[in-house]
Amino acid sequence: MVSTHNLVSAMISIDSPHLPDHQQLLVEDPQKSIITSSEPEVDGDHVFRSKLPDILISNNMPLHTYCFERVADFADQTCLVVGSTGKAYSYSETHLLCKRAAAGLAKIGIGKGDVVMILLQNCAEFVFTFFGASMLGAVTTTANPFYTPPEIYKQLVASGAKLIVTQSQYVDKLKDNNVQAAVEEQLLLPQIHQDFKVVTVDDPPDNKCLPFSLLAEAANEAEIPEVVIDADDPVALPFSSGTTGLPKGVILTHRSLITSVAQQVDGDNPNLYLTRSDMVLCVLPLFHIYSLNSVLLCSLRAGSGVLLMHKFEIGTLIRERDFHPIIPTIIPH
Repeated sequence: MVSTHNLVSAMISIDSPHLPDHQQLLVEDPQKSIITSSEPEVDGDHVFRSKLPDILISNNMPLHTYCFERVADFADQTCLVVGSTGKAYSYSETHLLCKRAAAGLAKIGIGKGDVVMILLQNCAEFVFTFFGASMLGAVTTTANPFYTPPEIYKQLVASGAKLIVTQSQYVDKLKDNNVQAAVEEQLLLPQIHQDFKVVTVDDPPDNKCLPFSLLAEAANEAEIPEVVIDADDPVALPFSSGTTGLPKGVILTHRSLITSVAQQVDGDNPNLYLTRSDMVLCVLPLFHIYSLNSVLLCSLRAGSGVLLMHKFEIGTLIRERDFHPIIPTIIPH
C-alpha cells in the first residue's frame, strides 16, 4: 500500500513525455509548501500565454459594424431562418432590414442613448430591432415576454425604456395599473402610449400601437441619422436572472460584446468553430445573454446561419435538417 505522502512525492517526480511543457501537472509539494511544475516562473510573471498567435480583436468599432463587417463576402448566404414559418433571410436582406429598422426607430423618436425594450420570443424582428437600435447608438434591454406585469414594469422603470417592441398578445400586460405595487416600490408607473410607445411585430391590438412594418418596410435605410458611436458607449442592458435576488441590469458596451465574441469565433483556433456552411440552432431565448452573445452574435460574425425557434420542435428541426447542417446550441451548466 502506497502512503499519501509517497504518492504525492511520486506524482511530483513524474514528467510526462506526452504532454507539452505548458500542460505538465502542477502539484503542491507538502514538504516545501510551494507549487512545482516542469516550467519555472519567470520574474514572478503569472501570465500564461497560448502558443497560438494572438487574436486580433477589432473592438474599436460599433457592434453592428463588427458583426456585419464581412457581409459582402456572403451576402446571398442564408442568415436567419424563422422556424415557425420557414421564412429565410439572406445576409444582405438581414443587414438591409436592420438598417431600415434603424431609420424607422429614428422616425418615432429613438436616438442615441435611448433605451428600447424587446419583449419577444426568438424571431427575426428581435434581430432587426437589436441591430437597428445599435446603429442609432441606442441601448437594448431584453425581457421575458412571460414575465408578470409587475416584473415587466420593474425592468421598464429601472431601464427607462422609451419604446417596447412586442407581440399583440402581451400588450395587455403593459396596461397594468397596479397602484398598490407602485406604492410599495415608491414608483410612479409609466403609462402606455404616454410615457412609452409600443410596436407590435404582428397586427396591433389597437390604433395606438404601431406595426413593426412601419419600422422595417416603410422606412428608407438612407434616412438613418449620422451618429458618432464610441466603442465604450452602451449597446445592451440585459437583466440577470435574479439568482441572488431580484434581476439587476448589466451595462454592456460595444467594446465588451465585441471582445467577448472575438474570443469565441475569431483567430486561428476559435473556441466555437463555426463555418459559413453551418446552421446554428437558436432555441435558447435571445432575451438571455448567453443566446444573444454566443449564438446570435457569434454566428453572424462567423457567417453562419441561425435557425430561430420559439421552443424546441422536432418536426421543424428535421425539416430544416434536410436543407442545412444544423449545429445544436451548447447549453452551459
